[in-house]
Amino acid sequence: MTAMPTMWSDPCESTGRFDLDGLYDRDEVAWYDAMASLIAQAKIGELDFANLKEVLEDMGKRHRRDVKSRLRILLAHWLKWEFQPGQRSGGWMATMIVQRSDLRDDLMDSRTLYNYAVEVYGDTYARAVKLAATETGLPPETFPEKCPVTLDELLAE
Repeated sequence: MTAMPTMWSDPCESTGRFDLDGLYDRDEVAWYDAMASLIAQAKIGELDFANLKEVLEDMGKRHRRDVKSRLRILLAHWLKWEFQPGQRSGGWMATMIVQRSDLRDDLMDSRTLYNYAVEVYGDTYARAVKLAATETGLPPETFPEKCPVTLDELLAE
């Protein structure tokens, strides 16, 4: 079997030294690999600190967005479940199980993310009310103004 031709150059020269010039913009995954390799080799001075800082900040933002999104979905389905008992479905329950489980895992792994979830809980509940009202056709006033369950109660159900 012949090697597949590629239009991409190998970021690692035969000397084992990475050609980092523009690598982040050309191939982000290769850049990740290069950064990990440099760290493993304790070649701290060769790290691309500007892009590394940006990637780490973006990762934190991404984790926070994921927590907020899961929380909003879980709360909206919980509201639908509580306020439309005649419409309950396996799909709603499955969504709540998946979101609760994944959210619980994320929050148990990171006290920072747990604290963030507590911080945004009220605002996220308000957005979940809008989502639940849209999905059910019920007026937003149908739902309590403040969330009747705490984050811990929601995750424990």
